[in-house]
Amino acid sequence: MMDPILVIAAACLVGICVVVFALLRAWQGWLELKRQELERLQRGGAPYAEIEGGVAVGAARIELADMKERIKKLEAIANGVEL
Repeated sequence: MMDPILVIAAACLVGICVVVFALLRAWQGWLELKRQELERLQRGGAPYAEIEGGVAVGAARIELADMKERIKKLEAIANGVEL
């Protein structure tokens, strides 16, 4: 008969191999994703077509300009300047 310790060791070895294989596949997928992002950037594409919430880049620029304007107003209020 087989020793129980040998069976446990073999099962652990198989389990570790399965985990390593899954991690290797995930790593390769991540590398492929980064490779595609680099290719898109080299072709002159935008780094990200959309920003959080599905807002297009143009709308994000408008929001950014609005935020800058709000910051200027808050700084003016903080400095005691009347608007």
